[in-house]
Amino acid sequence: MISEFSTLRDDEIEVLLNAPVYVAILIAGADGEIDKKEIAQALDLAQGKQSREREQLIGYYKEVGTTFESKFFKLTEELSSSVEERNSSIISELRKLNHILPKIDHNFSVKLVASLKDMAKKVAGASGGVLGYMSVSYEEAKLVELDMIKDPSDY
Repeated sequence: MISEFSTLRDDEIEVLLNAPVYVAILIAGADGEIDKKEIAQALDLAQGKQSREREQLIGYYKEVGTTFESKFFKLTEELSSSVEERNSSIISELRKLNHILPKIDHNFSVKLVASLKDMAKKVAGASGGVLGYMSVSYEEAKLVELDMIKDPSDY
């Protein structure tokens, strides 16, 4: 178990462990289609963050990484095919973090939200890149800052 989660209920831990999967699906599917490049980028990021992330988050991403791929594909099948309904469901799940993050180590919370935003930006740029050809769609750009998650550095 991740030491920062020792005071949390199981359902709260599950929300935290699912957050990267939801972020990846939200951004990849924002324009209506989750393409192969976005899937590959999401899977690569989940794998890479297990060793190339801020030290305090490595254990978290190792835990996330054990089920990321299977959860990603399971949730993409289970969530609505309607972009609006899917996004609404995912945003609702991500908003749960606003009640959980204040319960855990502040530094961990700040680093986690920054990491999730980094993931969102990289998934959004997977089909050409933010610095490449302005390929981030309008829909992705509206969501990439993950405004539904309150910035822990503000509290």
